[in-house]
Amino acid sequence: MEPVILTEGMEAPDFTLMGSDHQQHSLHDYRGRKVILYFYPRDNTPGCTNQAKAFRDAIESFNEQNAVILGISRDSVASHEKFIAKHELPFILLSDHEEIVCHLYDVLKEKNMYGKKAIGIERSTFLIDEAGIITKIYRKVKVAGHIEAVLESCSL
Repeated sequence: MEPVILTEGMEAPDFTLMGSDHQQHSLHDYRGRKVILYFYPRDNTPGCTNQAKAFRDAIESFNEQNAVILGISRDSVASHEKFIAKHELPFILLSDHEEIVCHLYDVLKEKNMYGKKAIGIERSTFLIDEAGIITKIYRKVKVAGHIEAVLESCSL
């Protein structure tokens, strides 16, 4: 099945995943709030840790924008729990170990790590408005400056 090409202005694909709080989370549960949906490769890796800590440090600014942050990786709920505890993350991480949502949002890409090719999550962020519409898509995200860019888009 070919993924739908997601574009800004279209409705965000709905999904339900298990969260780090052991609750099911569906995108439609967050209607009425902005959603920062960010996909990252792995818990406790340097780039992913820096990104999560940057979101953590800006949480009050996102709250002021009526925005909720949801992180998604293929890691287990148990891994997410440890990652959250270690870095005091104040938001939910969702476990997509079956890669269903990763496919929906087309974030799985071939990567070349140390000469070996593997399929991994391309760091990506989707800003979804209160009505469930994708207003901004960030692909191939570099952590430096990213949170500021998302906050700026969130306030528009």
